[in-house]
Amino acid sequence: MSIHPTAIVDSTARIGSGVHIGPFCIVEKNAVLGDDCHLASRAIVKEQTELGPGNTLHEDAVLGGLPQHSHLPEKMGKLKIGEGNTFRENTTVHRGLNDEQATQIGDHNLVMVGVHIGHDCLIGNHTVLINNVMLAGHVTVEDRAYVAGGAAVQQFRRVGRLAAVGGYSRAVKDVPPFVMLDGNTSGVVGLNRVGLQRAGYQAEDIAGLKNAYRLIYRSGLAWNEILSRLKSDFTSGPAAEFYPFFADGKYGFMPERRSPNSATLRLYRADGRVSDEDGVQAKAG
Repeated sequence: MSIHPTAIVDSTARIGSGVHIGPFCIVEKNAVLGDDCHLASRAIVKEQTELGPGNTLHEDAVLGGLPQHSHLPEKMGKLKIGEGNTFRENTTVHRGLNDEQATQIGDHNLVMVGVHIGHDCLIGNHTVLINNVMLAGHVTVEDRAYVAGGAAVQQFRRVGRLAAVGGYSRAVKDVPPFVMLDGNTSGVVGLNRVGLQRAGYQAEDIAGLKNAYRLIYRSGLAWNEILSRLKSDFTSGPAAEFYPFFADGKYGFMPERRSPNSATLRLYRADGRVSDEDGVQAKAG
């Protein structure tokens, strides 16, 4: 264990073996640092925060801060963090709002510069949150999800497993698993093929996801019928995860970004008059 002489570590904090605490760090009372955690200069671990082994905090990361809420209770919850996570410079993670509740972060997540994770969020494993991502309170981000820079997720919303949220997106509804959200329009633009391939999914799995995607977004069926078909027709492989995700939704789901099925092209002749072919229909891609 290595603690810089300028660091302030409360006597009640529990510090594991192999921990490095750099210059001007603060570790408050009852905080827990698991084995081999590394705190760079000015990192702060506040009370009611528990870190598992092998976490790295870069400069000015603040973990376990008070929730941003206008009516803070007398007793607040905790922040529980798994193992092997990286928190880059100026990240902020707030603990649970109420006693016996907690913000929870799993294992091997990469939280980049300036990310904010609000109170009572649930972050899975192997997620990537790019610079300046903003997660409001009670947000869930499932395993291997990727949220690009500047994206914002509204409170109580969910980002499904292996979803990819584009930069500057506004996730005001749930983002289904395995899909991509476009940064310009915040619309769903198909499956996250790159993420699926990197995660080791085979062609058969991806084909099943494509069929389920078409049912969800392009069948035109009533929502109850879509749910029924998802439950009955997709019972194995990753596509089987769609039904429980949608069945558990409370705030709606991000829609697909699509051009209209057809668009009218107005054609002009050389003299500027409208062509007789005005109104020709062009199939959108």
